[in-house]
Amino acid sequence: MTRGQWRRELRQRRRRLSKTQQALASRKLCRRIAQLPAFWRSRHIGLYLANDGEIDPSPLLKLAQRRGKHCYLPVVSGIWPRGQMRLQRLRPGQRWIKNRFGICEPAPAPRRQVKAWQLDLLLLPLVGFDRQGNRLGMGGGFYDRCLAYRQRRSHWIRPQLLGLAHHCQEVTALPIALWDVPLDGIITDKDSWLMLSGLSTDTRR
Repeated sequence: MTRGQWRRELRQRRRRLSKTQQALASRKLCRRIAQLPAFWRSRHIGLYLANDGEIDPSPLLKLAQRRGKHCYLPVVSGIWPRGQMRLQRLRPGQRWIKNRFGICEPAPAPRRQVKAWQLDLLLLPLVGFDRQGNRLGMGGGFYDRCLAYRQRRSHWIRPQLLGLAHHCQEVTALPIALWDVPLDGIITDKDSWLMLSGLSTDTRR
């Protein structure tokens, strides 16, 4: 199948999950990530707000905030050019808006926005994935552009990139595009594939 065909099929798979299945998957996922040394070592962590059936990392966001970590969410509103994305640090009393895609995000505050390389750990949503660390996103290219520097400079190691997904979003092999940025690991509600040395290895519980 083409990338577009996979995208349609895999979005339908995750949308078919019930609210109960979604909630259970979220709890399992967040428990798995909370046990990673990479999570505990990281002080600056990027996450996302679940949308369109994406697996929900919000329990992990709350845990990170309780532990005094600095947490960041994607922002596209007020960013120029329009295809770019920044990560914005959350503050107490955070104001929220809906962006042009109807997705909730922090009200833009440029002084609290950072580039991806300033983070220690970035947890990003997947539409699909394979065990080689290849990621299929929603097709807008926001994360690919945000992380393009990793392809230009091979010595960049920040942030560690972990893709999050439901187990049902795995495929045997994804078609790869030239602009794709490989992940350092993938976490689902059932499995973990952590390719980056020092994180872990294929973990199944």
